[in-house]
Amino acid sequence: MSFKDHFSGLASAYARYRPTYPPELAAYLAAASPSRSIALDLATGNGQAAVDLAEHFDQVLASDPSARQLAEAIAHPRVFYLQHPAERLPIRSGCADLLAVAQAAHWFDFDRFYPEARRVLRPGGVVALWTYGLFHIDTETDAAIEHFYHDVVGPYWPPERRYVEARYRTLPFPLVESPAPSFEINLEWSLADVISYLGTWSAVDRYRSMRGEDPLPQIIGILSALWPGGAVKRVHWPVYLRTGSF
Repeated sequence: MSFKDHFSGLASAYARYRPTYPPELAAYLAAASPSRSIALDLATGNGQAAVDLAEHFDQVLASDPSARQLAEAIAHPRVFYLQHPAERLPIRSGCADLLAVAQAAHWFDFDRFYPEARRVLRPGGVVALWTYGLFHIDTETDAAIEHFYHDVVGPYWPPERRYVEARYRTLPFPLVESPAPSFEINLEWSLADVISYLGTWSAVDRYRSMRGEDPLPQIIGILSALWPGGAVKRVHWPVYLRTGSF
């Protein structure tokens, strides 16, 4: 079965413009794990979550099926990158303390992923899946972004996006779930940063491919009127985390 590749063509932009995660998230997951020997970061992309986990684990095995994503991966002495899908890992059984998936579990074949997760985790090992949806800046900017998200590129989101919109509450999760704290991504961004980030959306890429035109000029014109020249604004995303064990 081939994987659903919505991001290989965006690998360079993805590495440059996707937000990084709060360091407290990796610290929390390390504390919740039975030990700190091996963590897995599946669908790692360019390794953003993997390098955070490497601050707390002896070794991080970070896998992704996309060679183009891995070509943009962040080097770290304790992170080892593997080109494999999450549903079929070249990893021995019962070795991992933590299996983490950042902003990607909604793409998986759940019927194949969860048995593989059970296989590679040691007893008491933790599965951690997290996502983030729309960011927030201020009332007017948020309204413009929501219009762009729903009404302009909305028809071009893949169907799996529904799991993100539901904050992963509807994502299949056949584990004994543990309560998880709230986390938030907070960044100081310019208008150019925001536009570059929007350009990494899979719906924007599909809009371009299917219609032969770029939707970004529409939102650039609207946001420019709301954004003082050269200004930097606080951008924040709530992080929705689910954790559990088999």
